[in-house]
Amino acid sequence: MLGQDGWDGRLGVAELGAKPGERASLVQFSSAFCQPCRATRRILAEVAAMVEGVAHIEIDAEERLGLVRALGIEKTPTVLVLDSEGRIVRRAAGMPRKADVIAALGAAV
Repeated sequence: MLGQDGWDGRLGVAELGAKPGERASLVQFSSAFCQPCRATRRILAEVAAMVEGVAHIEIDAEERLGLVRALGIEKTPTVLVLDSEGRIVRRAAGMPRKADVIAALGAAV
């Protein structure tokens, strides 16, 4: 259902700036000088390549401050796991372990 601001809490192309995965999406909020963001990018790309229908979408937090504020993102990297409908099913701040990403993805697909 749409809220007063017209947003139903689901993240789609308009919010993400990219097409979400058919089964799930790994959304990474990064910043330019964030060292852990680079390793996180590699981990999420590897996991997305392993699972059909999963997309890895990286968002520059500094360029998308409105979305960062709307989602309460406080540090980079922050990773959101979205289901096929664009709903957030898992959220983690800091560099994730590959096994944790795979486990979190299980909640979305």
